[in-house]
Parts: sequence; C-alpha cells; structure tokens
Amino acid sequence: MALLLLRVALAGALLLQGFYYLRETDPAPGPVTLGLISLAAGALLLIGLLTPVAAAVAGLGGIGIACSLLPASTPPPVNSGMALLFAASILFAVIILGPGAFSVDARLFGRREIIIPRRSDS
Repeated sequence: MALLLLRVALAGALLLQGFYYLRETDPAPGPVTLGLISLAAGALLLIGLLTPVAAAVAGLGGIGIACSLLPASTPPPVNSGMALLFAASILFAVIILGPGAFSVDARLFGRREIIIPRRSDS
C-alpha cells in the first residue's frame, strides 16, 4: 500500500504539471510536447505500467526543468527547493523499490521475491 501511495503522489504531480503545460496561452511545440510526456509518465506511474521507464523519464524531465534546460510550466507544481527535494525522494523511492503489488507490472511480470541464501559456516 505504501508503494501505491508513493506512485499516486508522484503521478498526481506529473498529471498536474502536464495539465499546466497544455493549458498555456501560447502553445509552442516544446511545452506541448513536455505536457504530453508528463501526462503519459503520470498515467503510467498511476497504473504501475512500465514503472522504471516512466520514473526515469519523469526524473530526466525534472532535472531538465531544475537546470533550466527545459521550460517550466506556469504555475510550476513543484515551486520550492523543499518541494523539489520531496518529489525527488519519492521518485528515487519508486525507482529503487519498483511498482509494488498493486500495479499492472506486478500482474504482467509477477512479483519479485528476493531470496537471501543462508551463510554456510565452513
């Protein structure tokens, strides 16, 4: 349930950012493309499909916006340093932990189980 909550929080921010990009008054090709990519990554994270790919795309987009390589939406959903740090930590957790049990990835590919072998005392 915790991974589902992390995915929903991150997906909500991405969907909101995509909506802000698409409702710009001057629809240039760059912001429209970023909006569509943000909406797609948010939707994929929300349902848990291709989670590592969607999270990596969201991370690269966030780095590009933070470094001013890509235009930011108006208003930006993550507009302070502390909020950006929280979003980055959620993104990092989703990338490291995976989609979780309540996801399309878990249904398609099965849940991963890590088996730690016992140490032999020889």
